[in-house]
Formats: sequence, structure tokens, C-alpha cells
Amino acid sequence: MNPSSSAPARPAARPPADVPTFAVISGAQVQQLLSGREKQIVELVEATYRLHGAGDSVNPPSYFLRFPDRPTARIIALPASVGGSVHVDGLKWISSFPDNVRSGLPRASAVLILNDPATGYPFACLESSVISATRTAASAALAADWLSRGRTRPTRVGFFGTGLIARYIHTFLAGTGWSFDTIGVHDLSADSTGGFCGYLRQAGTTARVVVHDDAEDLVRSSDLVVFATIAGEPHVTEPAWFTHNPLVLHVSLRDLAPEVLLASANFVDDVEHCLKADTSPHLVEQRTGNRDFLNGTLNDVMLGRAAPPVDLPVIFSPFGLGVLDLAVGKYVYDEAASAGDLRLIDDFFHELRRYG
Repeated sequence: MNPSSSAPARPAARPPADVPTFAVISGAQVQQLLSGREKQIVELVEATYRLHGAGDSVNPPSYFLRFPDRPTARIIALPASVGGSVHVDGLKWISSFPDNVRSGLPRASAVLILNDPATGYPFACLESSVISATRTAASAALAADWLSRGRTRPTRVGFFGTGLIARYIHTFLAGTGWSFDTIGVHDLSADSTGGFCGYLRQAGTTARVVVHDDAEDLVRSSDLVVFATIAGEPHVTEPAWFTHNPLVLHVSLRDLAPEVLLASANFVDDVEHCLKADTSPHLVEQRTGNRDFLNGTLNDVMLGRAAPPVDLPVIFSPFGLGVLDLAVGKYVYDEAASAGDLRLIDDFFHELRRYG
């Protein structure tokens, strides 16, 4: 007798009842779906910070891919999962190649993959440089709001670094009700400075725009200072520049020397994420051997567990959390789906029968 004849019959192979779909969402679509929705996105980012603070997220350490032959370049993987009404898993894969700027390309490029939490199947790939800039700017605008409560609201903003991130932060500040008497601008590149000033004029600002050739002048003349540079190590070393107690959005994370942070009140988005990779807060921890210089997280401020003082500079150093990218990306996907605008890739998943 054929020994195989006694084996149980193999069940007929059937495709899943719901064949997974896969959509690609372009940068043009992303920008169209996010444009003019600054208030909604800031509210979404706030809700996501609260979910993260409550433990309804998974946000492991980011992974840095570096290159011995290209020391200024890196590609970062940010895996994450967020619960609540967002309820999605995924990964942001974002590169930073500063030399791109010389050839007219943006420094950063990125994609975002969204995964179904029930099956693990990826269901969308989104162009994510716009999403990344959007969540960064929304986080900055949210921090500016919460950290200025109880203080005199800033009327003089200074942008230290004038690239795409600075532009998005200004757009989100303006879109969430901020207005300024003066906007200070400082950048090592005259072309970047000119481009940012052109954007401000096009945006219709009524503020007086002042270009500062000297970095100290910019800081001392601003109540709200936005650091949005590509600095790899601290270059602002004098605490005396900050004796007027400004609110500082230290978005680029590596501009300020430990001396400046030690003379200030310090808030971060996530302690474990921010104190690594030689960020300015990480350098303070390495120097002091402790984290006593931290006043808390932004979520602590939102929950009333910490409050920014009025008699010190207040510095917000956000590492940038993958859960924020997921929340904004899922928002874009849902908006595109509800508008019937998803571009599905037919037969993207091919092997759906277990036995062929």
C-alpha cells in the first residue's frame, strides 16, 4: 500500500475571505490632505502624546544606520504601535543626507509603512517627509502653547535655521493662532535665509522680519527661539544669551551646550528616547551622571504634574516619536479612503494560498 494513502487529506486551499489591499499615497496627496488643517493635527498630536503617556503605545528605540564613508549621512528606522482610535502599527524609514542641499535636493526623505494590527499585513506606503515635518511642527506648536501658559505669551519669535522644518513650524504656529510683532531669522546660508524670508512674505505675515547676521543677537531679541538646524554637536555655548528667560523649541536637539541646559528648565517628549545618540540632553546626563536637570515631559505638563517656571529659560527638546508619524499617517490614509482617493496596487500580495 502506498504509505501516503493513509495520510489525512489536505484541506482545499482557499484564499482569505478578505484579500489584503495595499495603497500608495504620494507626497502630493499627503500635502493636499494636511494643508490648512493645523488645528486638527495639533489636536491629534496632543491626543497621541496622551495615549503614549498612558502606556497605550509601543515605541522602541530608533535604529540609526550610519555609513563610515559618509559620516554626515544617516537613515533612521522608527518602529511603533499606537492604540486608541488610531490603532495601527508601522515604521517610518527616514534618511538625512545634508549634502543633498548642495545639489538642490531636500536633506531628508522618508516613507511610512502602515500595518494592520490584526493581521500584520502592511496596507499602505506613504511619502513621509511631509508627514515627518508636519508632526514635528505640530509637536512644536503644541509645546509652545502648553509651555507658555502661566508666562507672558511670546510676541518675538526667532528662527535659528531656516529650512523646511522652520517653515512648517511657522505655518503651524500661525495656523494655531500665534501672531508675532517681529520674526527674527538667522542661518549660515544666505540662500536659506532669503528663501525663508520669501516664504514669510508669501504667507502674508504682518510681523516685522529681521535678518540677524549674529546668532547672539537673534537669541537675545526673541521671546520664543526655534532651533531647526542640522547641527551635529553643540555650537551655542553661552547661558548668558538666555538670561531674558525665553521659551526655546530645541527641535534639532544638538545645538545647545550642556551649560545652557543646566541653567534652564528642561522638558522633553520622552525621557528614554531623548537621552541618547549624543543629543544635548544626553550630553548633560553624561556629564552629570544623572537626570536631575529634567523638569518633566510635555505630557507631564499637560496632566498638571509639572509646570514651567517663569524665572528661567524653558527648553523643549523633542526627540520625535514614531507614534506621532503613525497617527498623522493613519489620519491621511483615512481621509484618502473616505474620499475614495486610495491608489491600490492590484495583486501586491501574491502568495495568499498556503499550499500554492
